[in-house]
Amino acid sequence: MYDKELVAHKLLRWEKAVSGFKLPSWENIPDIGLYMDQVIVLLSQYLGLITSAGDKEEGEDEQAGEGKLFSASSINNYVRLKIMPAPVKKKYYRIHIAYLIIILTLKQAVSINIVKEMLSNELPEEDVQALYSDYIIKHHTATILFTKIVRECATDVLDPEKTGDNLVSSFVIQEALIAGFSRVLTEKLVALKGRSKDEVISGEIPR
Repeated sequence: MYDKELVAHKLLRWEKAVSGFKLPSWENIPDIGLYMDQVIVLLSQYLGLITSAGDKEEGEDEQAGEGKLFSASSINNYVRLKIMPAPVKKKYYRIHIAYLIIILTLKQAVSINIVKEMLSNELPEEDVQALYSDYIIKHHTATILFTKIVRECATDVLDPEKTGDNLVSSFVIQEALIAGFSRVLTEKLVALKGRSKDEVISGEIPR
């Protein structure tokens, strides 16, 4: 059973916080060379509002990731998987932190393997800057769109006159379904990478 009034309160509070949330600009990311523990603190400040403490990589040690938004082991894993460039003498610079922001926000929606398909770790810094600057604009646009969708889906939950034991449960299910469709579509689009039109169309099932 959900407390409908509590859920409505939390939705409005979260909507207000997310509506004012923006990822840091490229220029505002420090480029002084940070050690791992400093990077984790910085990323927690940047992403604490929109990341879940329950997030961990598939196969990651439960104890290592317990209660953390992300861990040194997960960041090292991104380097090992060549999703991002390696640190320079154990120090992380602006380019590394920009990669981590992109990776950690994308993996809220898709698996780390899909994130790997979407990114290249061999881009020159000027290309990473352009990629990141475009990414934060898209992230903000998606934030605005998502809050509108949530507001529309939560109409009955937010209406104090509406009653019913399943109003909140139905809303939660609806949000999960929307997330599922978005994930599936992303995976299907990424699967088209490097494939020719003729190859894809010839393999389609006739309808």
